[in-house]
Amino acid sequence: MLDFIKQDKDPETGKVMRKVRSFVLREGRLTTGQRNALDKLWPTFGLERDQGPLDPQTVFGRDADRVLEIGYGMGQSLAAMAKADPEKDFIGIEVHRPGVGALLMEIEQQALTNLRSYCDDAVEILELCIPDNSLARVQLYFPDPWHKKKHHKRRIVQPAWVQRVHQKLKPGGVLHMATDWENYSEHMMEVMNAAEGFTNLAGAGQFSPRPDWRPETKFERRGERLGHGVWDLLFEKH
Repeated sequence: MLDFIKQDKDPETGKVMRKVRSFVLREGRLTTGQRNALDKLWPTFGLERDQGPLDPQTVFGRDADRVLEIGYGMGQSLAAMAKADPEKDFIGIEVHRPGVGALLMEIEQQALTNLRSYCDDAVEILELCIPDNSLARVQLYFPDPWHKKKHHKRRIVQPAWVQRVHQKLKPGGVLHMATDWENYSEHMMEVMNAAEGFTNLAGAGQFSPRPDWRPETKFERRGERLGHGVWDLLFEKH
């Protein structure tokens, strides 16, 4: 887990290459439960980049519609979605081990068989491990907004990333993003409006209401009481 942190070296010089990443590893302390879950459950429910392109028959024992969520936090909403929709298979990518451990605990407690996780860089997992035209939905909920202008280059939603997602979605697949930062929502909309091969399901330039499949979080409900907005974007691959 987290081996990618050590892999970013120039193959000729051996020097570590600096990459602009959309995250910073601010890893908190693992709880006993999270550590035990990682030790016991990761071999069964964890996915590694070294395994190469994901084979659904090997991982899930079937070839159902697959949903990929990037940056699932502590995993409660992703586990809830997997439980609510057993006909689909769910894959999460999260770089912070406490969150991965928490998700593994949810998988065990709810006896979920249709949920797996990577602990890695989502940009690289998309490129190396997710086959083209294989996903029914890609979910990006409340990513780090990198609100300072000088940090906007760190935002994961960039034209190259959107085209990579397009490549991985099957025709009719949906990219679903949500943010509570209005400036980031405008940035997302600008990038998506310029992207080729997508149709805005709410109409040109419009944000979507929260779909039933995305659980409303406690953080979101608190924000609504304080007058904060949440913006959802749903774009379909055509």
